[in-house]
Amino acid sequence: MMPYGQGSPSGARFDMLVVGAGFAGLYMLHRARRDGLSVRVLEAAGGVGGTWYWNRYPGARCDVESLEYCYQFDEALQQEWQWSERFATQPEILRYANHVAERFALRRDIRFDTRVVAASYADATWTVRTDQGDEASAQFLVMATGCLSSANRPAIKGLETFAGPVYHTGEWPHAEPDFSGRRVGVIGTGSSAIQSIPIIAQRAKQLTVFQRTANYTVPAKNAPLDPEHVARIKSDYPAFRARNSLQINAFGSNMPRSSVPARELTAAERRAALEARWQYGGLFFLGAFGDLLLDKAANDEAAEFVRGKIRGIVRDPEVARLLSPQQVIGCKRLCVDTDYYATFNRPNVRLVDISASGIDEITPRGARVNGDAFELDALVFATGFDAMTGTLLKIDIRGREGRTLREAWRDGPRTYLGLCIAGFPNFFTITGPGSPSVLTNMIVSIEQHVDWIADCISSLRSNGCTSIEARPEAQEAWVEHVNAVADRTLYPQCNSWYVGANIPGKTRVFMPLLGFPPYVEKCDEVAARGYEGFETD
Repeated sequence: MMPYGQGSPSGARFDMLVVGAGFAGLYMLHRARRDGLSVRVLEAAGGVGGTWYWNRYPGARCDVESLEYCYQFDEALQQEWQWSERFATQPEILRYANHVAERFALRRDIRFDTRVVAASYADATWTVRTDQGDEASAQFLVMATGCLSSANRPAIKGLETFAGPVYHTGEWPHAEPDFSGRRVGVIGTGSSAIQSIPIIAQRAKQLTVFQRTANYTVPAKNAPLDPEHVARIKSDYPAFRARNSLQINAFGSNMPRSSVPARELTAAERRAALEARWQYGGLFFLGAFGDLLLDKAANDEAAEFVRGKIRGIVRDPEVARLLSPQQVIGCKRLCVDTDYYATFNRPNVRLVDISASGIDEITPRGARVNGDAFELDALVFATGFDAMTGTLLKIDIRGREGRTLREAWRDGPRTYLGLCIAGFPNFFTITGPGSPSVLTNMIVSIEQHVDWIADCISSLRSNGCTSIEARPEAQEAWVEHVNAVADRTLYPQCNSWYVGANIPGKTRVFMPLLGFPPYVEKCDEVAARGYEGFETD
């Protein structure tokens, strides 16, 4: 086990403790050290990388272009690192995270293989307890635990009896499973399934996909990066970054969202706009019309366009029908794929519809659906995460007077700016619920939050203050604002993980905030007004 650093014993005191060593934790550590704070990071995994450490499933890659999905806080770093593909794979992103950790000598202040199980506030101090039984304390506690870090494992009758190996895409083993000659079952058809199914199908003797809800996916059109394109971007990287930060999702200035509503275009123009973005590839598809996520008619046309593509790719009409989503396109996270729909033309792939009654049970030899038995040698759960709140609520976090975070969030997550929580002084959540987070380029949102937190702490110290806490009335107003913004769109019309609908019993509330640029403006305004909405002491 790594010590807390330089031989520091259990019970050591720091200025700041950070939970998580993904991209948020790494930059928070770097920035805090730069500002002269003593800081330690506690990380459950055996290395850095966060979600990219755990999500090693076949085909895992980012859906934001690699030249944008990287840090911008250091010009030399972004100039020296060379990405190989338009959309980077998990191994390449993990290599990048390790490069950052080495380049800035971050590992000496990270304790790996250490899971935080409890954190409590008393006497202006946060005390953290780990699964190793030891403690550390700090004035400030920063949760860099990620939005998609708590794997969702549905309770299915008989799962414990299954004779073969069981995997989850969010906790993939480091030793790649060998599926050759095996009958593999994949449960789920979200993003990780859509990325992994084409590759598992190539390796397995037979692949059975159990689908509850069909999801929209668009082609990635991934390719090796053109050196001339890279050189153009890097010749003025700061301006490129600035243009991306003005996009609603903080990425994609190379193919910006159209400002023209669908109703102002002819049928031929609408078709051409959709086709152009389908051919361009990636999440840019949702920017075909200015009102695609605001107007149901515009959305219906985009959705039917994708269903038409599915019918044109999948040869079996019944399979094509089952693969065709019926919900609003974009209200669940749009997926990006390589040959997903075409995979269902393979003779060794079959699709099982479980939308009506789910999976009856898992048996020692496979699964049973509607009385039909499916023999399997291995099971893969591609069932996503308890998003945004799951990891936080697994930790016994207690603020003022011992009140738990679970109690504070009994009716759904409540934050001010997605950064702080009333009743929990000096406690910060990077990309927490109530911030743009998962609707953006996460690294841009991470850097914005880390810089805001660091500047906030510097301001506190320069003004002789020791604590900061969100005011309840400011928090309630912010929650109302987040919901009001969502209600002006089509997002709330889906049972998505954005509202926690994939977790039985989870209170349904739209968790992320739409619109990165106005959010940044609000955060800057709050700081400029002496941290308006906060109580300082």
